Formats: sequence, C-alpha cells, structure tokens
Amino acid sequence: MDALELLVNRRSASRLTEPAPAGDALENILRAGMRAPDHGTLQPWRFIIVENEGRDRMSRLLEKAARDSQLDEKAINKASQAPFRAPMIITVVAHCEAHLKVPRWEQIASASCAVMAMQMAALAQGYNGIWRSGPWTDDEQVRQGFGCREQDAIVGFLYLGTPQLKSSTTVLPPDTAPFVRYF
Repeated sequence: MDALELLVNRRSASRLTEPAPAGDALENILRAGMRAPDHGTLQPWRFIIVENEGRDRMSRLLEKAARDSQLDEKAINKASQAPFRAPMIITVVAHCEAHLKVPRWEQIASASCAVMAMQMAALAQGYNGIWRSGPWTDDEQVRQGFGCREQDAIVGFLYLGTPQLKSSTTVLPPDTAPFVRYF
C-alpha cells in the first residue's frame, strides 16, 4: 500500500490478536515514531512497551487506580481487563523539558504525532492498532507507574497487534468543505 493510500484510508482496529509486531517490524514502528516533527530536536517522546507479563503489571496498576478512585466494580473490572485487548501496548509519554523556544504544548504535540506515525507504520507492515486515551492518561497513580515526571504527559496508549477482522481497504472520502477555509 502506498503512503497516500495508507493515510487517506486509515482506520483503527480495536479487535487485535497475536502476533504483535516484533523484531524489525517493531523497530520500524519505533523509528517512525521518532520521525515525528520535533522543534528544537528535543526528542520529547518516551515509548514504554507493554507486553507479556507487562500486561499483567499494567492490569494491576489500572485496577488499583480504579479502586483508589472509588469506581464501581464494573469499571474496576474494565480497567483491569484493558491491557488484554491487544498483545502489545506502547504507552507514549511526552517527555517535556522547559525550553525558551519550544513550549510544553509543542512537545506534547510532537509526542502525539509520534503515536500517529507508529500506528501508520504498523498498518504499513500488516499490523494495526488503536490509539486509546481517557482518564488513565491523567491519573497520577498511572503516571507514576509509567515513570512520568510532573512536567510529562501520557499522550496515549497505542494498542497493537494483528486485526481479528479484515476491514475494507478504502473508506468513503470525507467532505472536507466544512473543515476548511482559505485566508
């Protein structure tokens, strides 16, 4: 699939199974993330790969955070099961530094671009995934569990694997008119 076709037909896949990207495929995904726009060459991304026993650790972390937040049992169970939706999760952290010319928001935007680039690299190699966020990205216990400093931000959890369901390769082109104007 060529790059333009890949970009204009991108779809997330939420039902993922083994195998997860490994070896050269995973290295390509990480390298694609590191090609995100990076004002000041700060490299404001950190990628934490969660697989195998790491999914068990993440499950316990999310379950504890849900319990400490006094969520109901259904929400606690959902939190504890989240890491098992895919064989691999890459937690992407915006590793932000104080910088005179590159504000924190730009560093977060760069890390966010890294997530998109990694998902596209996965798709280009026959894998897919889904970028998930939600309240766990801001939860202090979860942030600490992933080694975030006060100034850092979890921009998302990129769930990766092999899609269980095959989707059509093309989507209907969106009407861009309501979203575009010329200055």
